[in-house]
Amino acid sequence: MMRSLFSAVSGLKSHQTAMDVIGNNVANVNTTGYKSSRTIFQDIYSQTIRSATAPTSTTGGINAQQVGLGTSISTIGMNMSDGSTQSTSNSLDFAISGDGFFVVSDGNGGYYYSRNGALTTDPDGYLVTANGDYVMVIAENTTDAVADGTSDDATTSVENCDSFATDDLTNIQLMKSFTDSTTGNKVEYTDYAIDSNGLITVTAATTDSTTGETTKAIKTIGRVVLATFNNAGGLEKAGSSYYVQGANSGAPAYDFAGNNCGSLASGSLEMSNVDLATELTNMIITQRGFQANSRVITTSDTFLEELINLKR
Repeated sequence: MMRSLFSAVSGLKSHQTAMDVIGNNVANVNTTGYKSSRTIFQDIYSQTIRSATAPTSTTGGINAQQVGLGTSISTIGMNMSDGSTQSTSNSLDFAISGDGFFVVSDGNGGYYYSRNGALTTDPDGYLVTANGDYVMVIAENTTDAVADGTSDDATTSVENCDSFATDDLTNIQLMKSFTDSTTGNKVEYTDYAIDSNGLITVTAATTDSTTGETTKAIKTIGRVVLATFNNAGGLEKAGSSYYVQGANSGAPAYDFAGNNCGSLASGSLEMSNVDLATELTNMIITQRGFQANSRVITTSDTFLEELINLKR
């Protein structure tokens, strides 16, 4: 009799956890880049009342008699499938199509990983997330001379780069002014663009230090880096639409967009992959499961009450 009570209590706890997961999914139905979670149940220990016996030459075998002792949560897993894309017409909004994650500095020498591509620039012109954290890129040497009216040939190092070290990751300024280290000319970035492969180009206005004449040229200053994981479901949520590397996620592999880690869609954001119809259906199922376990407790309590009344 007591077994049924404690089994039902475990059912209540497990269904409450499942409802918590569903509630969080519904709350994040409009969260950019959010990945939904699901709850998987498992049974727990079973008490063996009678062991199984093997068949003999004269009798058949007998199965074991076991009574289960309730349920528990096996896992709370993430659905890492792509969400739908929403057009925003903002040039610094990016949706990742594929398995990649933006690499974001955590401010302490480590990295966050995010699918939220709502990027912006801070007052100093650095490329940052909506939370003000630096987006990691591979950068060119932006103090090289810029040929008047032409593109900078040095861009091939990021366009054709196949591998790089973690130490190469850095933040980048999209808007800034500086003095060319070779010519002494003043250079100012007046506009910028990021393509589907993550190449970052700027319009560099160069003012001749002698004549004062200004010319403009397109210069590639870097390339956005994406990270992939062997088991992205093993990442751990860190809040603010960020993930951190988990013990079961594997180490991050860094690469550029377009190199088997996804492509970038400018002017778009990835929406939450929560399926509201599925979540509301699961909510009903979970509610009924909770009610059924509650009924087991009240029924078991009635049995115990009858036992107590036997002495009267």
